[in-house]
Amino acid sequence: MPVLDRGLPIDDRWTDLADDQDIPAEGAVIVSLERWRTERDALTARRDAVGVRLKSNQLATEIADDLGSLSLVALEFPKFRDGRAFSAARELRERFDYKGEIRAFGHIIPDQYLFLTRVGVDTVVVPADRVGPAWAHALKEISVAFQPALGREEGVSLLRRHLKGTVPA
Repeated sequence: MPVLDRGLPIDDRWTDLADDQDIPAEGAVIVSLERWRTERDALTARRDAVGVRLKSNQLATEIADDLGSLSLVALEFPKFRDGRAFSAARELRERFDYKGEIRAFGHIIPDQYLFLTRVGVDTVVVPADRVGPAWAHALKEISVAFQPALGREEGVSLLRRHLKGTVPA
């Protein structure tokens, strides 16, 4: 499936492995949390990058001690109304200061794309039949946000308080 970065398709250097697939000698790989736990030593001994795929019921805290060894964390969105991966992305960036790539996959629609980037998601996996200008457009659709985001402009509520003089400069 295509991977989007800033709304545009990119070449995906990652191979997303099933638990029963052999680990290739070369190339960046994404493995499940379960496989990471059982094969951590072999995976970190590889020359190439390793990423971990988290299901929506798995917490970012479960890989917190390993983030220095991971170049990518892939977060699952199993259905539209399950937003736990939004929280996981924000936690990875804010609490654990994770600098690697955060990738979203699963049931994601363009309307969510801007919000994904605001919590720290870098790339999104989308079905091939859904690649189009809607994704890039979604990043520009909202120009003012109520809440602040990671590394982004102030939210309207903070700006309003600042203008009233209730927030120290």
